[in-house]
Amino acid sequence: MSSKVALVTGASSGIGEVTALKLQELGYTVYGAARRVERMSRLAEAGIHVLPMDVTDTASMQAGVDGIIAESGRIDVLVNNAGYGSYGAIEDVPLDEARAQFEVNIFGAARLIQLVLPHMRAQRSGTIVNISSMGGKIHTPLGGWY
Repeated sequence: MSSKVALVTGASSGIGEVTALKLQELGYTVYGAARRVERMSRLAEAGIHVLPMDVTDTASMQAGVDGIIAESGRIDVLVNNAGYGSYGAIEDVPLDEARAQFEVNIFGAARLIQLVLPHMRAQRSGTIVNISSMGGKIHTPLGGWY
C-alpha cells in the first residue's frame, strides 16, 4: 500500500514546517506549500515535496492540488496552516490590510478546502485540519482585526 498523502500550507516556518516534518516521520508523503519556497530548504532536504502556493491565488492553489493528484493520485490530509496577524488600532489599520488578512486566514483556507474536498469525496476518505490560534478567544491589544 502506498503512503498517505498530506498537503500542509504555511510550511515555510513554525507550526507548518514542524507539522510537515512530523507527518513525514509518521510515513506520509508530504507536500509543503508556501509563498516563500526559498525558506523551505530544510523540508526539501528532508525529502518533503516543496510547492509554491499563495492561498490568495486560486490558480496557484489549483495548480498545487492538480500537481499532487497527478503525482500521487490522492490527498488524504489537508492542513490549512497559512495565516498571519495584522496588528494596530482598528482606525489605523488600512481596510485593504484587514481584507488581505481575511483573504489569507479565512477565504484561502475555505477555497483550498473546496479544491481538495472533491478528491477526498471520490476516494471516500480524508481529513482536513484547520489551524487557528487563541486570538479569537483571548484579547490582544491592537489585535482587533485579528
